[in-house]
Amino acid sequence: MPMPSSMVRVVSSRTVRPSAPRPRERIPFTSWDGVFLSANYIQKGLLFHNPTDQAAPGLSTTAHLVDHLAASLADALDVYYPVAGRFATEQHKDENGEVLGCSVHIDCDGQGVEVLHAVADGVSIADVIPPDADVPRDVVGSFFPLDDAVNYDGVDHPLFVVQVNELDDGVFLGFAYNHALSDGTAFWDFVNVWAATARARLGLAPPPSATPPVFERWSADGGAAGPVVLPCADPSEMIERLPIPPLRERMLHFSAESLVALKERAREELLAAGDSAGAAALTRFQALSSLLWRGITRARRLAPEQETTCRVAINNRSRLRPQLPQEYFGTTIYAVGTEAVRAPELLERGHGWAAAAVGRAVAAHTDESIRARVADWTAKPMVYTLRFFDPTATMVGSSPRFDMYGCDFGWGSPVAARSGKGNKSDGKTSLYPGREGGGSIDAELTLTPEYMAALEEDEEFWAAVTPDAPVTKAKA
Repeated sequence: MPMPSSMVRVVSSRTVRPSAPRPRERIPFTSWDGVFLSANYIQKGLLFHNPTDQAAPGLSTTAHLVDHLAASLADALDVYYPVAGRFATEQHKDENGEVLGCSVHIDCDGQGVEVLHAVADGVSIADVIPPDADVPRDVVGSFFPLDDAVNYDGVDHPLFVVQVNELDDGVFLGFAYNHALSDGTAFWDFVNVWAATARARLGLAPPPSATPPVFERWSADGGAAGPVVLPCADPSEMIERLPIPPLRERMLHFSAESLVALKERAREELLAAGDSAGAAALTRFQALSSLLWRGITRARRLAPEQETTCRVAINNRSRLRPQLPQEYFGTTIYAVGTEAVRAPELLERGHGWAAAAVGRAVAAHTDESIRARVADWTAKPMVYTLRFFDPTATMVGSSPRFDMYGCDFGWGSPVAARSGKGNKSDGKTSLYPGREGGGSIDAELTLTPEYMAALEEDEEFWAAVTPDAPVTKAKA
């Protein structure tokens, strides 16, 4: 397994399996799962203060902490048993033995996940989250395992690896999670159940009683899901491993008040333009997406004839008819895009028009359009790679609805959420809940160094960004 950079020392590794045996099971891939085979693992992580003897007796050393996390993880895997599996492939042949294609499924046989204990010598919480500055990519990136892995590597690698990083004054949990196994909604549900299980083991809460995950895969005809067939003898033929371009990364905070002001500004512009329907349908998400799209477009200084779009990742669960349950465990997301507009026109039409354009793209993502995209993919299967990122577009992913700060493993809530180097591209923004709650949002923005420098001179953009609040020390 690829190990992190020399900034951390891995001092131990263990395989964690479900605590209770169960029959072997195969779960077939859908089109939504297969499309992610060439993308990187999800790399998300949570930063914590060190446990204190008063707040968390028995967790005073990182070795004890790792034992605690591993034991509770084994219990969580009893419920989320596909996470402990591996991917397997199967060839499909005609009656003459000619290969027609191949399919992928999750082989649920309790193969296990991996937990690493690493020491980050001389690294403190302040080094990880410097205020009003770039995310220190080399520092934060070293906290994550499987740095170069793509999801297809789940045939050999664990589908989930946790790196428990011991800092001078804190702990960083770096998660590497296979994105073809499930999307962010299911991933954060799993991590929250694990955290609740960990608290229960310490007697701090009752065992979690959440609705169990749904592993049965969706099919367009409503029947049992069959394996989707890829047009190759082996999925490796569709995999691309492209280098990540040089990027700068910043975490931008938007308070609830700032987002309300952004939305109100867009509403007033739309009403002035006579678009009362667009004004009535506005959301804070649309207003923030508009700010990002227009700010990034200004920073890029695109040629007048170049067109740009804003693309947003969207959850299919509630848009299907009948709806999929929130507990559906799989990948069920698409990226939807606005109409293309020439760069100067985007800036001239204003903040309200851009916000409404995002709203129209989201509203058009209906059951009918989802099923049409599934049919198109089935007729001509493909996988996402970095080549699919449009250099003139803005991409908004992740979600401020994910409960990241509810992940208390027994010694308090996280100080911050950060991500690794995987799945990054110029113009991509991932949204996180703001730590103070109340509807605030943090935006993880990645741009080339040239474009980030230009954005930093954009007064209109930065007027909407809320200055970082200082991180308070843990209580003794």
